[in-house]
Amino acid sequence: MSEQTVRRPAVDAVLVRKLVDTQFPHWADLPLRLLDPAGSDHVIYRLGEKLSVRMPRHPGAVGQAEKEYEWLPRLAPCVPLAVPVPVAVGDPDFGYPWRWAVSPWLDGEVATVEALGDSTRAAVRLAEFLHALQEFTPEGRTVGDARAGLAAGTLAERDGATRAAIAEVGGAFDGAAMTALWEEALHAPAWDRPPVWCHGDFHTGNLLTAEGRLSAVIDFGGLGIGDPACDLTIAFTLMSARSRAAFRAALNVDDATWTRGRGWALATGLNAYTSYAAVSSRVAEQTARQITEAVLG
Repeated sequence: MSEQTVRRPAVDAVLVRKLVDTQFPHWADLPLRLLDPAGSDHVIYRLGEKLSVRMPRHPGAVGQAEKEYEWLPRLAPCVPLAVPVPVAVGDPDFGYPWRWAVSPWLDGEVATVEALGDSTRAAVRLAEFLHALQEFTPEGRTVGDARAGLAAGTLAERDGATRAAIAEVGGAFDGAAMTALWEEALHAPAWDRPPVWCHGDFHTGNLLTAEGRLSAVIDFGGLGIGDPACDLTIAFTLMSARSRAAFRAALNVDDATWTRGRGWALATGLNAYTSYAAVSSRVAEQTARQITEAVLG
C-alpha cells in the first residue's frame, strides 16, 4: 500500500457497506447514505435514520473513534448539551487501514452567525457547557488519564506557521494588527492552574441547533487536557461583540486567558484560511470573519 493510499484511503459506499455488514451484521439491513459535504477529517455516512458511520480521511483523524468511545459516555451526563456517544468502533479491513466509529445521528442544523451570533442566551449556554467540561471529573479517572494530552498543543508551537500565514495573506487583512495580537498572545501569562478538560476544536461547525437553539456539540477528536484558552475560539467564530461580552462574563475569563484565546482564534483562522479559502468560498468567509473578530477582540 503506497504512502498516498495510507494518507488518504479511498472510502466509498461499497467499502462502508462491507465493513458494517461483516463486523456489525445486526445493522446489515440499514440503508447507507453519504453525507455531503462532511468535515475535512471524516467521510460520514448515515446508517438508517438513527446512526452514522464516521471514517477517518487521513492520519490526523486516527484515534478519534477510540477516544470518543472511551470518554464521551462519561462526559455526556455532565454537560448541558448533547454529545454523540459512539455505540461501536469498527476495525480495519478490506484495505481500509484505521479504526472507525458508529455513532448516534444527532438531528439539527450547524450553528451559524446569522442565527445565533448576537444571541446572549446562546453565548451563556456555551459558557455553561465549557464550565461543565472544565469541571469534568470522570469517576475513577483523573485528568492525567486523558490520552495524549491536548491535541491543540501550545501557541508557541504554532509561532512559525502563524507568522508565515500572516505574511502569506498579504493585503487581505491588517498585517500589523495581526502581528501585534500574535505577539501579545505569545507573551501573555501562561495558564498557571491545574490543566482542565478542553474540546480542542470548538467552532461553529461543531455545534448543532434545533428549533433555533443550541442542541449538541460534536467532533471531540481534540478532546484532552490543558489550557482552556483554545476553546475560546468559539467567541470569535460565532459571536458578536455583545454576545461575546456575555460569554466572557458567564465564563469569568481573566485578561491573560482571553488574550491567549484571541491568539488561538487568529492562529487557527489563518491556518484554515490559507489551506482552504482558495477552494471554498464558505470557508473563506467564515475564517475571514474569525481572523477579523480575533483582531478586534
